[in-house]
Amino acid sequence: MPDELISQIAAGEVVERPASVVRELLDNALDAGARQITVRLSAGGVRLISVEDDGQGIPREELTVALRRHATSKIASLNDLETVGTMGFRGEALAAINAIAELGIHSRFAGADSAFALDGRTGEMRPVARATGTTVEVRELFFATPARRKFLKTDATELAHCIEAVRRHALARPEVGFSIWHEGKLVEQWRAAAQPAQRLADALSDDFVARSVAVDHTHGPVRVTGSAGIPDAARSRADQQYFYVNGRFVRDKVLAHAVRSAYEDVLHGQRQPVYVLSLEIDPSRVDVNVHPTKIEVRFRDGREVHQAVRHAIENALAAPRAGASSTATPAPFFSQTMPAAAVPGWVQPAIHFAAERGAGDALAMWPQQRADGEGAALTGFAPPASTASFAPSFSTGAVAAASPAFAPDDAWPLGRALAQLQGIYILAENRQGLVIVDMHAAHERIVYERLKQQLDGAAITSQPLLIPATFAATPQEVATAEACAGVLPTLGLEITPFSPRTLAVRAVPGTLADGDPVELARSVLAELAQHDASTVVQRAQNELLSTMACHGAVRANRKLTVEEMNALLRQMEATERSDQCNHGRPTWRLLSVRELDALFLRGR
Repeated sequence: MPDELISQIAAGEVVERPASVVRELLDNALDAGARQITVRLSAGGVRLISVEDDGQGIPREELTVALRRHATSKIASLNDLETVGTMGFRGEALAAINAIAELGIHSRFAGADSAFALDGRTGEMRPVARATGTTVEVRELFFATPARRKFLKTDATELAHCIEAVRRHALARPEVGFSIWHEGKLVEQWRAAAQPAQRLADALSDDFVARSVAVDHTHGPVRVTGSAGIPDAARSRADQQYFYVNGRFVRDKVLAHAVRSAYEDVLHGQRQPVYVLSLEIDPSRVDVNVHPTKIEVRFRDGREVHQAVRHAIENALAAPRAGASSTATPAPFFSQTMPAAAVPGWVQPAIHFAAERGAGDALAMWPQQRADGEGAALTGFAPPASTASFAPSFSTGAVAAASPAFAPDDAWPLGRALAQLQGIYILAENRQGLVIVDMHAAHERIVYERLKQQLDGAAITSQPLLIPATFAATPQEVATAEACAGVLPTLGLEITPFSPRTLAVRAVPGTLADGDPVELARSVLAELAQHDASTVVQRAQNELLSTMACHGAVRANRKLTVEEMNALLRQMEATERSDQCNHGRPTWRLLSVRELDALFLRGR
């Protein structure tokens, strides 16, 4: 096989479109220590791609062989291949590009008297004027393989791909300045930034920075850093997802699945999270020589990496944004020394549960309905007269809903409850403006997180029913109950066959004792039927607990007192991931005073 044909075959693997050339040339520029890189394009990169850098340059004696295959490789032994620490390493790119385009190199080595230009077609070299660094010009891409040019898209599309290729490098190297010119016009410029956040704002948007949280987590030999977008920032397309392994942009199934797993508890529907994450790992534990484009990698221990990434994002998203500025632990709503007679009967199970879990969890679990029908519609800032006899006494620092005084802003980020709207929303006031809370969604998350805490340590505590609840079951429900007899107790449920077509619910989770046991059993069995019973706790634990929490959360049209609303707000501030419900919907929104002024044209 002729050498030229071999080179063209290799080029087909390395160079797919103009953006592939840009990527390879940027890798070389960064390996040369460049601090400023300028990319010039014409016709979307088809007519011209020029990458200019201020790196260390290429010595004259090495420039003559720079276009030979593997001449610029950084690999001298198998050990070097297994511990790659540079962006480029095979030495194929320049030779591949030269086989399918007109290529020229202008370079001046640091300390050299002059620069030299190399013509890729003829091999001729001549002195030229240039500062230290290298310029690589690629003209008429695919002129030697016209069939490949037919597969290219419009100039605008190819330009967009080239800009994205530069953006991927720019996000990983904020200390390097990048500029992109097309047809003589500056289309993008990202100046060298001292802080990664500034590069994120320049290359993506200020909105990305404002709606993301910092990630910094170390798990054994793996460290994960970067920024992960909050669930509200999720998009319909996966166009703002950047993952780097040792500084190299990659697309990897293990990493993508780990990120998605971390978001599944807080993301709504099929929305795609946004993130810029970097994974640092010993080069010997990752193989970057998997694909000609170097965009795929293979990890020695995929499970280790998966766990590190998942835990890194989960931990970053866990802290409720409402309480991000709070340094004080919210005071419990009900005093632990309060006489039992002073507390409404329907609340007492939650009090006992709180005593076991610790202070601050007094209203963590509310049954769906009050056992004695207490409560009336909220009419003002104090508990209505009909419930006055049940008004609890407060411990020092506890919520005083009837008091007009504000608590310190960092102590009550979600503010003070004012009223309930349509039996669905809680209206609260903080220093920024009006806070609107979906009470069912918020309480559902609180119940869910408590159930997860219980399951982390052991099986969920169950409460036997005095009279088993029986119901007519479908053959599938009966089969699922029998197959999952060993799994159900870990979820606090006991469901046994009562007859060939009847099931009996004999125990339910203690925190959901006042819910509908039959409805709960049907929902859990339906979830179990979709998963492998032997691994259900590992694979579907969150889905099952979410279903249970939904049945245990306070329902819409349930009238709450001001004290109850304030207690819910305090619990939200102290509960992880309380900004979204179990299904990924937001639990609260803030209308600032400025936004309210705009609604009423104030100041205009």
